[in-house]
Amino acid sequence: MGKKKETPSSLISGHMAPVYWEQAIQELADNDGVMRNLILRFKGTFIYSHSDAFTTLARSIVGQQISVKAAESIWQKVVTAVVEITPHRFYDTQRGALHNCGLSLRKADYLQDLSLHFLDKELNKTAWQEMSDEAVIVKLMQIKGIGRWTAEMFLIFHLLRPNVLPLGDLGLQRALSLHYNTNQFTSRFEIQEITRLWKPWCSVATRHLWRSLEPP
Repeated sequence: MGKKKETPSSLISGHMAPVYWEQAIQELADNDGVMRNLILRFKGTFIYSHSDAFTTLARSIVGQQISVKAAESIWQKVVTAVVEITPHRFYDTQRGALHNCGLSLRKADYLQDLSLHFLDKELNKTAWQEMSDEAVIVKLMQIKGIGRWTAEMFLIFHLLRPNVLPLGDLGLQRALSLHYNTNQFTSRFEIQEITRLWKPWCSVATRHLWRSLEPP
């Protein structure tokens, strides 16, 4: 008898939850009372891959250090200017054309460097599947404009890795203080004590905490 094929746990608006999601939320709810309440409150929350790897990383560079609204506006202008979101098109687009979309010249350089990494086949999904979370982070941080936070977001929202804990994320820090420490400053030691109950599902816990900060 062959191994039974796993099926996705949820389907919302055409998107499927990762196959580990149901097990993850059950174990988080069993281990952590705060997380149990968040899981019940935001039933149906899950993560899914929004787009291809190049687009995901390009959008993350565009959105760095600006508001979500501003990032979306600039991205739509970039899409219009480039027409096709591929490494070839971005690499062939003049820096000035990208700058006219609202990007800084530095970000335009970052996007062309990202394109070159894909064109040179230094980045490919097949290799990522065999790499640890930390190895993927180290590899991505070799690209100009990509730091640890961006690499961690890529692991969570593109590769759907289940146990990523982005400690440098301000939203996660704020949600931890709100739900675990009566909205007071939470030290790194306290965060480590809280989050050790989440392993190996830190991405899942983090997604629910982010959800708690979103408008109703």
